[in-house]
Amino acid sequence: MDVIESTERSTDAIPWYAVQVKTTHEKRVASLLDYGRFEWFLPVYESKRLWSDRIKRVQLPLFPGYVFCRFGPSGRVSILKTPSVMRIVGVGYTPLPIPEQEIAAIQRIVKSGLDVLPHPFLKTGEWVRIRGGALNGLEGLIVDLRHRDRLIVSVNLLQRSVAVEIDSAWVVPTQSPLKASPKTLSASAGVAASRHP
Repeated sequence: MDVIESTERSTDAIPWYAVQVKTTHEKRVASLLDYGRFEWFLPVYESKRLWSDRIKRVQLPLFPGYVFCRFGPSGRVSILKTPSVMRIVGVGYTPLPIPEQEIAAIQRIVKSGLDVLPHPFLKTGEWVRIRGGALNGLEGLIVDLRHRDRLIVSVNLLQRSVAVEIDSAWVVPTQSPLKASPKTLSASAGVAASRHP
């Protein structure tokens, strides 16, 4: 795992922001931000890509389409004028800072040397589908995210549940059965699933 970040260091009082960039332009924007003397952070992971004649290792962004940048109010216009920058993430035209502890956690993870991969954002109350293994296709509701190695399947009518160990990489977000067609709803009715101890 490599970490790509600027050598410039700002004071912790200046907040971090997520800068949305054109896809596949993350490294280019990071280089331009470095040239502009901004502190930036682009977490990457290593992936194997199969080419026609060989397998090549490439570095890909953990957050495709985003570069994290630390800047004050006076730097906003310079950031937005940087080629391949689309916007600064926020509400309307007001950029919203990312909490320092979230950036510090990501930096710590990528510097740990452990294998890291992007993963869909999952939250409590979100409907998910198991993609892989013997439970492929099973859908359910996430109740607890503290433990990612178990899935709880409940039979509402009996008010009983069973826990099964799964690979958390198999869990992907899906459409709620309430928003799905009646056919999908009847197929998944009565099953609530969660990752739980």
